[in-house]
Amino acid sequence: MSHSAKVPKGKPALRVKIISMGNAEVGKSCIIKRYCEKRFVNKYLATIGIDYGVTKVTQKERDIKVNIFDMAGHHLFYEVRNEFYKDTQGAILVYDVSSRASFEALDYWMEELSNEVTNKSEADSIVVCVCANKTDLRRAVDESEGRLWADAHGFHFFEMSALSGEGVNEMFEALFQGVVQTCENGGRREPITTQLGYTKEQIEAIQKLKNARSDHERLGLMPGASKDEVNKAYRRLAVLLHPDKSVAPGSEEAFKLLVSARTALLKRCQ
Repeated sequence: MSHSAKVPKGKPALRVKIISMGNAEVGKSCIIKRYCEKRFVNKYLATIGIDYGVTKVTQKERDIKVNIFDMAGHHLFYEVRNEFYKDTQGAILVYDVSSRASFEALDYWMEELSNEVTNKSEADSIVVCVCANKTDLRRAVDESEGRLWADAHGFHFFEMSALSGEGVNEMFEALFQGVVQTCENGGRREPITTQLGYTKEQIEAIQKLKNARSDHERLGLMPGASKDEVNKAYRRLAVLLHPDKSVAPGSEEAFKLLVSARTALLKRCQ
């Protein structure tokens, strides 16, 4: 074969559209810059409306031109944002692990997305990666909570730090892979199979035990509860949280709190 003859490429190049979603200041632009420019931008500049970037990647021997629309998180910019949801194939949904409010806002962002992408099959085909950013800061949201939320929605989940770069490439890799797969499936998103091995009920029980201000509150009892009530409440939680049976993060610590709360309350019942 002569050198001038080009080997035909098996698959045509793809153009894909990715958007970022999440509250202001969670680090959406920093994650994108960390990936596209391999650097961390320290100075905080609020995104005004929409920032736009293009990058090229290769997935499954296929060239992909990625158009990234970095959307401002402030509610003021809703009128600008709502123009950009249409034809989205991938989304990074970002919260800041040091801000509980940004985590609690994830439901709002998903609602905004489904309101703007009125075609349900289009909405269902969007590949979403939930990004728990700023893991270098003091946490207000445990990894298990974020993972459970993503799991319940059938989304990918990544913990990351735009500052150190940890987790950023892996997330984009999964996102692009998912988008290409969806395109090859004729627009049907592959379901994500997760095997967390623990339930929302277990996580909520762990959170409650850790955050309770009194032994009664830990066991979900009113002051003056009887010995029987204490033992009953203990047994219900012990079945959920026993470290031999529960793999949920924090089970061991929560179980110790449960045992000591029961011991203290039984002493008071005597």
